[in-house]
Amino acid sequence: MGEVKAVTDSDFDAVVNENEWVLVDFWAPWCGPCKALSPILEQIATETPVTIAKVNTDSDSMNAGRLGVRGIPALFLFHNGNMVANQTGMVPKPALMSWLNQHMGADDF
Repeated sequence: MGEVKAVTDSDFDAVVNENEWVLVDFWAPWCGPCKALSPILEQIATETPVTIAKVNTDSDSMNAGRLGVRGIPALFLFHNGNMVANQTGMVPKPALMSWLNQHMGADDF
């Protein structure tokens, strides 16, 4: 199944391009909704083939800026290096799983 990785500006492109499905989570330590979303993302990594790439926007903001992130948590789904979807804000697990299924073309994981 997938995994959770802490990703920096310097290894962002490599992680996004070297994994088939990557869900990038732009977050910050002071962000309450980000903290609430974190355990949900960890569960998704164990239940699906998605790699979760966590980017701390306080220390690594280059890619957040490049992708136009205006609020966090911000989730960007990549397939083979290409962004296929994004959304901002805290999302309950069932809604997030539905969103992933929709964009990954999967019925179930």
